[in-house]
Amino acid sequence: MRIGLTGGIGSGKSTVSRCWEQMGATVIDSDSIARELTLAGGAAMALIVAEFGPSIRSADGSLDRQRMRELAFTEADAKKRLEAILHPLIGAQTEARAAAAGTEFIVFDVPLLVESGRWRTKVDRVLVVECLEATQIERVVQRSGWTREAVEAVMAQQASRAQRRAAADAVIYNEAVKLAELQRQIKALARHWRPKP
Repeated sequence: MRIGLTGGIGSGKSTVSRCWEQMGATVIDSDSIARELTLAGGAAMALIVAEFGPSIRSADGSLDRQRMRELAFTEADAKKRLEAILHPLIGAQTEARAAAAGTEFIVFDVPLLVESGRWRTKVDRVLVVECLEATQIERVVQRSGWTREAVEAVMAQQASRAQRRAAADAVIYNEAVKLAELQRQIKALARHWRPKP
């Protein structure tokens, strides 16, 4: 069973993915793969430097994320150009890891699952994690030190709540919920979604 897990920034998606992992599922995190690809010597770096120039590389040879974020907000096509490099490499990595998984559930943790348009055909179920927008902003500001405006700018680029709900087979509402309750909901979903023999 291939599950696509998604949610807006600060929704608590990482907590839900850890719950799946604790239940024995293989979790494949597309953001984590993107970070690996953009480390010094990562498979994407030569292509990114060729596309954006050497100033996009930080002193240690990895992607200068702050510079890339600035470019994405100031140049209309910068994000698309970066995605054109990263998405095929991420896709190849996720499939390789899924093929090696050998577990009953494979959870693809994909923040932009709805936005990408191509993930729906790659998974059996889509699970969306949601909370109030004010909670999303508060969580991201607390954990990353971003300004409220920076978080709102990222949220504005992500799919709307309605778009995510339209793509969902199930929604977990992660607002003032204790971890034990989240785990209970995920176990119930696993029972419901478990492939019938």
